[in-house]
Amino acid sequence: MAVPTSTNPAHAHFESFLQAQQCQDVLSSFQGLCETLGVEAGGGLTQYHKIKAQLNYWSAKSLWAKLDKRAGQPVYQQGRACTSTKCLVVGAGPCGLRTAVELALLGARVVLVEKRIKFSRHNVLHLWPFTIHDLRALGAKKFYGRFCTGSLDHISIRQLQLLLLKVALLLGVEIHWGVTFTGLQPPPKKGCGWRAQLQPSPPVQLANYEFDVLISAAGGKFVPEGFTVREMRGKLAIGITANFVNGRTVEETQVPEISGVARIYNQNFFQSLLKATGIDLENIVYYKDDTHYFVMTAKKQCLLRLGVLCQDYSETDRLLGSANVVPEALQRFARAAADFATHGKLGKLEFAQDAHGRPDVSAFDFTTMMRAESSARVQEKHSARLLLGLVGDCLVEPFWPLGTGVARGFLAAFDAAWMVKRWAEGAEPLEVLAERESLYQLLSQTSPENMNRNVAQYGLDPATRYPNVNLRAVTPNQVRDLYDMVAKEPGRRKNDKTDSGKLATGTQEALLHWCQEQTTGYPGVHVTDLSSSWADGLALCALVHRLQPSLLEPSDVQGMGALEATSWALKMAEQELGITPVLSAQAVVAGSDPLGLIAYLSHFHSAFKNKPRSPGPVSQGSPGTANAVLFLGKLHRTLQRTRTQENGEDAGGKKPRLEVEAKTPSTEEPPAPESSLPLTPPSEHQEPGAGDLCALCGEHLYILERLCANGCFFHRSCFRCHSCEATLWPGGYEQHPGDGHFYCLQHLPQPDHKEASRDSGPENPELPTPGNDSLPQAPSMPTVPQERAKPAPSPSQPTRRLIRLSSPERQQLSSLKLTPDTEMEPPPKPPRSCSALARQALEGSFVGWGVPAQGPQALVVLEKEEEESSPSSEEEEEEQDVALDDDVEEALLTFAKNSGTMNKYPTWRMTLLRRAKEEEMKRFCKAQAIQRRQNEIEASLRELEAEGVKLELALRRQSSSPEQQKTLWLEQLLQLVQKKNSLVAEEAELMITVQELNLEEKQWQLDQELRGYMNREETLKTAADRKAEDQVLKKLVDVVNQRDALIRFQEERRLSELASGMGAQG
Repeated sequence: MAVPTSTNPAHAHFESFLQAQQCQDVLSSFQGLCETLGVEAGGGLTQYHKIKAQLNYWSAKSLWAKLDKRAGQPVYQQGRACTSTKCLVVGAGPCGLRTAVELALLGARVVLVEKRIKFSRHNVLHLWPFTIHDLRALGAKKFYGRFCTGSLDHISIRQLQLLLLKVALLLGVEIHWGVTFTGLQPPPKKGCGWRAQLQPSPPVQLANYEFDVLISAAGGKFVPEGFTVREMRGKLAIGITANFVNGRTVEETQVPEISGVARIYNQNFFQSLLKATGIDLENIVYYKDDTHYFVMTAKKQCLLRLGVLCQDYSETDRLLGSANVVPEALQRFARAAADFATHGKLGKLEFAQDAHGRPDVSAFDFTTMMRAESSARVQEKHSARLLLGLVGDCLVEPFWPLGTGVARGFLAAFDAAWMVKRWAEGAEPLEVLAERESLYQLLSQTSPENMNRNVAQYGLDPATRYPNVNLRAVTPNQVRDLYDMVAKEPGRRKNDKTDSGKLATGTQEALLHWCQEQTTGYPGVHVTDLSSSWADGLALCALVHRLQPSLLEPSDVQGMGALEATSWALKMAEQELGITPVLSAQAVVAGSDPLGLIAYLSHFHSAFKNKPRSPGPVSQGSPGTANAVLFLGKLHRTLQRTRTQENGEDAGGKKPRLEVEAKTPSTEEPPAPESSLPLTPPSEHQEPGAGDLCALCGEHLYILERLCANGCFFHRSCFRCHSCEATLWPGGYEQHPGDGHFYCLQHLPQPDHKEASRDSGPENPELPTPGNDSLPQAPSMPTVPQERAKPAPSPSQPTRRLIRLSSPERQQLSSLKLTPDTEMEPPPKPPRSCSALARQALEGSFVGWGVPAQGPQALVVLEKEEEESSPSSEEEEEEQDVALDDDVEEALLTFAKNSGTMNKYPTWRMTLLRRAKEEEMKRFCKAQAIQRRQNEIEASLRELEAEGVKLELALRRQSSSPEQQKTLWLEQLLQLVQKKNSLVAEEAELMITVQELNLEEKQWQLDQELRGYMNREETLKTAADRKAEDQVLKKLVDVVNQRDALIRFQEERRLSELASGMGAQG
């Protein structure tokens, strides 16, 4: 239908205002509209009502209806909630503009200053469901017709700023451009108010503007004076963003977006990228918006090797400074990575231009992220009070791979506006601050899954957004230091550091007493101290037996020598209790490392001190125990044996027993000696005192520095992949039997293959564009071995037999989903046999697509969801069609035909694609959160190691220090050991989640591969096709078995923690 034309100049200005895509065009068209209507711009809600009353234009009615609906919410009190409040907002970023809009709806006078004069940031932001609904309610589709029309929900920063700017102007926000806020100007005398120091010389009206609320949204590099900022540091992380011109051709629209691919669960993709281009990445994301937007995390050594960085500097500012980055090489790097990730389907990639007219590609550092200790303050001078609040990056710098920046930024904007409303109501300053800090505590924990599900009800009131919110979690007395009298010295927030003089709860005497209790009654064991009493190995064997009686009978230890018994105890404690050794068997026997022995025994004490003394074994899932470390170790050893057999080193051809199959350590049979693994660990053959030296660098090892792997000790900084020099994480490495070096699983040399060198990939820094032959046809399999161990039957079970599945059973098995829903009650016990798995799989469909319902019911869910999320008629915009692989498209069409829903196929197909992309995004965000936490743990461990070295040196020196001082040092050292053990346990928890992600990704890829075979006609399949199909099915069953083991481990631990919690209450 043709759009009606109008000769009314106001109508023309309004249409120009709606369609304007440049900041200056928005301002000029709005100024023209106000002048034509005779309305003064920046007049608050009064201005909005005048424009609405005079602009009786059909195109504006739908926008007025949306804005009126928002303004009509009771919380705004018809725009009279804050009529006497004057606010200054610093920064016209998305969060600053969104805050200004809320303050305007409350009726406050709002002045916004922005140092830039145009919007030029093309980078794309991921949107949560509530942000989509919020922006639609403000007329986003009216200003930007392509808003959220693809398979992923996102918007460029520039477009988001433009639409929020338009809303702010309509609601009467007064905006000044090219003005920089430099500080506050306190009132010179009583009766005057607070003003802003601005540069360059502002207009007189702005310079004399007195306000009682300041909201800073000026970014992470500017935080108003008085706020304390905390640094959250990880290891070096270099991000690269690139924006390419989007010609919106048919070919470009067919290229699927990448919600996120991470090395942590899809190593083969990055290995292929490295071999084809020489580029080494940790992750990559591709969004299609105004531009083709790519963001990735690159490794420093790769950037140096390819000439992107000139020199290697330890200081990040120098490393990524403009003088050290070669622009042309950076452009080649980004173009090659983008071309590979999209299979070369975007054609010639031309860079978009940034604000300075240069190619829009940049490298940035996100090693350190800043977080304000508090979100608000109050300053008072000459009886004039000023409320200060932070939103956006100056409150919390977001971790970009999680896609949380704009969502949490909007939540902070709502919370800040709620704070201003409470301020205007006359609430006491300390009460206002306490409420704001209570909400701030929730911000970092928010996610789409743990917020209120009804996003349509979200509003300014925190109760509409946060479930079970407690606005009194922080008391007024706790925020007194946030209320500053300018005449006094500003209060400083106390650091959350532990008192160095406070003794740890587990003292040396308590440790000795606990050890005596655990070993009493064993023949030949008399523990009188924490050194010589352990030299014969009997006490250590008794301690292990007390905690795990099924391993060995006490009488069997009597014939062992001291070294043999100690070696056995160290090995069993590691493999069956999750207690990693920190000293060698020789050191225990010789008594050469008493501090190391005390630290080692303290690990037993902290893990099992709450266990009742009983003849039975400990529970694997007890809170506070190292069960994650234990489980990960068992899984690691199982996979190692599997890889050994796959490489042809096991002539017997038998599959290893999956160690994690055991319900608890007590149900496992006592480990029998293996031909490839001696009873005693390799450390038995080391010289006495070798545990004090790093097996790689040969330097001295202090207690807190010791990391044990395969019976040897290392510095954590030395324990890196021999090929890529990446940090080796628990469960993610293996020692090569040939050269003895340690490798990450990605670079582990395979038989009949050349070892992957750290410089693999083209040496030519020109970064050749990969041809079609070098591009993978589909996401390829991770390098984790496909042949997995199956659970061993009990002696009472019949001998295994080969189960042959029909084609329908195979197809349904490929769709089996074992991931438990976090919101559901405890999941039912998973099936154990392949046939049971197949029967359960017959009920499933759409695995990996994020659809909770199964079978045809899934289509009902999809239709309902599409109806609920569809925009109103005046907002309708053609959805961008997304091409699917032929196999996937054929599978969906077949399902639609069989279920009789072909008439609704396009509708639920689009929703299905959205849900699939959301699932990918969740997996990617989960992986990146893990990786970030791993890096933070590594940084924390380095700090603990440095502190531990100082204390250990002080204790080992022959000094005349008083005994009381030495006792204090020892207690502090034990406290550091306990902190380290906690971090290591958390690290193991993360690696278990990594295994889950790996298995989810592998099942998804195997599902797609199996569908490709299943969709072929049986008569057209060759013998090779049938063999390959059987191999894929076999791999799929192995993956299902492993996911089954992981789920059972998590469920058993949950039940054990629940039982322990009930016991504690009793």
